[in-house]
Amino acid sequence: MRSIWKGSVAFGLVNVPVKLYSATEDHDVPLHQVHDADGGRIRYQRVCELDGETVAYEHIDRAYDDGERTVVLTKEDLAALPAERDREIEVVEFVPSDQIDPIMLDRTYYLEPDSKSTKAYVLLRETLQATDRTAVVKFALRQRTSLAALRVRGDVLVLQTLLWADEVRAAEFPSLEAKVEVSDRELAMSKQLVDSFATDFTPEQYTDEYQVQLRQLVEAKLERGEAVDTAATFGERAEEGGGAEVIDLMDALRKSVAEAKAKRGGAADEAEAEPHAAARARKRTG
Repeated sequence: MRSIWKGSVAFGLVNVPVKLYSATEDHDVPLHQVHDADGGRIRYQRVCELDGETVAYEHIDRAYDDGERTVVLTKEDLAALPAERDREIEVVEFVPSDQIDPIMLDRTYYLEPDSKSTKAYVLLRETLQATDRTAVVKFALRQRTSLAALRVRGDVLVLQTLLWADEVRAAEFPSLEAKVEVSDRELAMSKQLVDSFATDFTPEQYTDEYQVQLRQLVEAKLERGEAVDTAATFGERAEEGGGAEVIDLMDALRKSVAEAKAKRGGAADEAEAEPHAAARARKRTG
């Protein structure tokens, strides 16, 4: 990996020199656009509307248009902003880790000690672990000031940029305003279904099936030529039915539990949950 940023984490009088690395990468099969008639490559060019000339990237600046006036911002203008010049990751507060709503998480980066002495780095890491806190920090990266969560992952400090509060939309759905009654029997059966799927999360067991199939299709075309049918590569797909069938909730839960138990070698038996639900029902009515 190659570092994309160098700076330091500052909390109080403690300064931790670090290097920043992207923690994730895209695994998608790279595709480009072509003309369906002859397979010719479709390319996009940056063309100036005034002279019609194609403009190289190094000669492109940014601009803001308020509808009547345009302000051009050069690379030098943007680089001169105080926040862009700042190479400090400033800790603004330490908060309980469970207070960081996952919906606010954005990009993830690794922080590596950028010093022969890693004591300050280890001190910050151990402090976060001992207090079960996450550091909320502010820093500037790629012409943008970011809010981020600084936490521990294994032996490494991880920086996860956060969305700003006004970037998270409010979830306002009229369909959720109506009061819905869930019976004890339905809840018990639903819990049984959850228990049948309960396990520890191991992300390595999951694969991006679409990308795997896309690679298979590309390889098949390379081996057999251009006229390779998708069905010939992956087999015939099941015929798609009509609209979704409306079924009883309890029936769906019961079938789901049975299927889950069957896959795990067990027998579907809802009797374990129903006596408890019946007992609770008797208490309410008695």
